[in-house]
Amino acid sequence: QVQLLESGGGLVQAGGSLILSCAASGRIFSIGVMGWYRQAPGKQRDFVADSNGGTTNYADSVKGRFTISRDNALNTVYLQMNDLKPEDTAVYYCNANIATSGVSYYQFWGQGTQVTVSS
Repeated sequence: QVQLLESGGGLVQAGGSLILSCAASGRIFSIGVMGWYRQAPGKQRDFVADSNGGTTNYADSVKGRFTISRDNALNTVYLQMNDLKPEDTAVYYCNANIATSGVSYYQFWGQGTQVTVSS
């Protein structure tokens, strides 16, 4: 089985920074897209950023403030979050498309990590 283990969430003041990390472990043959989503209370889960083959994508709301990066040797994806705003408060979820054999990719989710930004 595959697990995505997130870390790095917490409480920070507006304007501050946090870095999230997500490590994939288990039966992994290959990893495709890795990324981050977030869900604020009472709202749907929204895309934040993803990375695949050197290409990165960001939601408009985080462009210029957040940076996604990967360490493929460690099967880990990071999210550097700068200039945090109260509206960034949410549970952040790691997402990855992983092949457990050489055939098909499946989507996996982490358990989520809380990020709270105080004003």
